[in-house]
Amino acid sequence: MGKLNGQTIGFIGLGLMGKPMARNLKKAGASLVIHNRSQGVIMELKAEGMTAAKTPAAVAGRAKIIIMMLSDTPAVENVLTGPNGVVSDLRPGTLVIDMGTTKVTATRVFAAAVAAAGGDYVDAPVSGGTIGAEAGTLTIMAGGSDKAMQRAMPIFDVLGKTTHVGGVGTGQVAKAANQVIVGLNIGAVAEALTLARKAGADPAKVHQALKGGFADSRILEVHGQRMIDGAFKPGGKSTTQRKDLSQALELAHELGFEMPATALCMSLYDKLIAAGLGALDHSALIKAIDPKA
Repeated sequence: MGKLNGQTIGFIGLGLMGKPMARNLKKAGASLVIHNRSQGVIMELKAEGMTAAKTPAAVAGRAKIIIMMLSDTPAVENVLTGPNGVVSDLRPGTLVIDMGTTKVTATRVFAAAVAAAGGDYVDAPVSGGTIGAEAGTLTIMAGGSDKAMQRAMPIFDVLGKTTHVGGVGTGQVAKAANQVIVGLNIGAVAEALTLARKAGADPAKVHQALKGGFADSRILEVHGQRMIDGAFKPGGKSTTQRKDLSQALELAHELGFEMPATALCMSLYDKLIAAGLGALDHSALIKAIDPKA
């Protein structure tokens, strides 16, 4: 018996992260009602037993728990409050969960719109990339009421490990902090491995030598290896990392302080994207430092 037997869950946004997350929920016993802008993945998942809905509103008409895994804040706004959006057919008592990385201020506006329609809202962005999405080991940072979290936890337990940070919006605050640390660490690893190679050392041996010391990290382990291998198939796109850094900087500006290292890191992603490499994994930042990497 699956953990979610008997539950119908709506899932909107079936990209690199959303597709494996939806599959894990189905494996846990849930019935999935799905919607996505591009239809290729819809056909693929329909063949696996999921049910397609033509609009976000149609998802809301069939599921009282709805997960969104969307690319950016405008996409969330459109799905929630745009034409044929979720809110237009939201039934009282529906739980809406945003698991993408969305602006903090906008998140609180979206939550208010859902509450006005009689629903509950949890912002629960994730970290762990496609590896974590596929394995069900995502780090989930959640903001919402205790009542809403109680309903969401059986779902989150299938997808990864969850910390309830606080009220609505605080999950996105935690994710902004996460992405600052991820971005700056990717930049640090990229510079360090480029320094090693240009100074005549084997980057793979340097990578090995750093394991277990103070410089060790999940970023060094996974993204450092991608840099060494030149393997930049996206687990998380560079354009997405750049967007997340921009949102963190915008939040800092709203709060009245500067994050100069984050701004510098974002400028390197701008350089990478300008070179036409934005669709590569965010570890490809090394190419902004050494185009031959």
